[in-house]
Amino acid sequence: MAVRLLRAGDVASLVKRIGVGEFLDGLIERLEECLRRWREFRMVPRPSFYYPMGVMEVMPVSDDEYYAVKIVNGHPGNPGRGLLSVVAVGVLAEVGTGYPLMIADATLLTALRTAAASAVATKYLARLDSGVLGIVGTGAQSEFQCIAVSRVRPVEEVVYFDLDPRAMEKFERNMMGFRLRRAGSAREVTEASDILITATAGRGRRRVVRREWVRPGTHINAIGGDAPGKTELDPEILRSAKVVVEYLEQARVEGEIQNVGPEAVYAELWEIVSGAKPGRTSREEITVFDSVGIALEDWAALTYTYELAREHGVGLEVDLLPALSNPKDLYSMIRREA
Repeated sequence: MAVRLLRAGDVASLVKRIGVGEFLDGLIERLEECLRRWREFRMVPRPSFYYPMGVMEVMPVSDDEYYAVKIVNGHPGNPGRGLLSVVAVGVLAEVGTGYPLMIADATLLTALRTAAASAVATKYLARLDSGVLGIVGTGAQSEFQCIAVSRVRPVEEVVYFDLDPRAMEKFERNMMGFRLRRAGSAREVTEASDILITATAGRGRRRVVRREWVRPGTHINAIGGDAPGKTELDPEILRSAKVVVEYLEQARVEGEIQNVGPEAVYAELWEIVSGAKPGRTSREEITVFDSVGIALEDWAALTYTYELAREHGVGLEVDLLPALSNPKDLYSMIRREA
């Protein structure tokens, strides 16, 4: 049984063929479908091994048809060595047989699915007339976040800031289709934003954004941090906002809410998407999506990509596993090679 192998270039080629915006549209729709089916999935908080230089994680999830697992790292110091901070490999398997169907570089897919999650949260929590998007941290995630949010809200201007001027220059080159305004501080970005994205990778319990900077009616997608003892937002923001998380068991360990406790959480995202709880209920309330990234988002990305790769003939068909005339005679492989 052949396994479809998608290298990094194959994934990029597929996204380019579909179009980044159109690919994200489909991924956003797939993720919404998964969130409505939340109770049909088997999932656990991701096991993580922490080291002085970073973290290694494994993220498994399954329904009755597909099992998906992703191995991913987070090493903030890697760019100084010419390496990506985050790289990932995903495997999609068939539950009925246990056989893998696809092995894919999931580095690009991780950025896309993270952006799709922000877009889903924005769709249900941000004001409909939100026209100014602010981004604090213009690293590897920033372009995907910007495009994804613009698919669900009428973004007229993007205001952005990063401590690294080269990161802002990179963002400007990639986002030339948007009306851009470079800010001089995180405060300037926050005070201008209808929708605010925080995507920083610094260690420690930081206050990248302070409560007094946040205007009434702002929606915040807090996608950085994502480790025990590593946060971005002033805890007072969470205490005064409607806070939505992806998966409470995981968020209480890795999310912004580790600074204030789970009692600050209004809902998990699936409850909002399914209609079990209302999203935004007034123009003035502040809403926060405390995103840490969960395996269900990878399941959505891997199944969606697998279907598109098959449709467009992208990737390699690899004979990776044993093919035996007698499935009980595994030793015959050795005898045959000998």
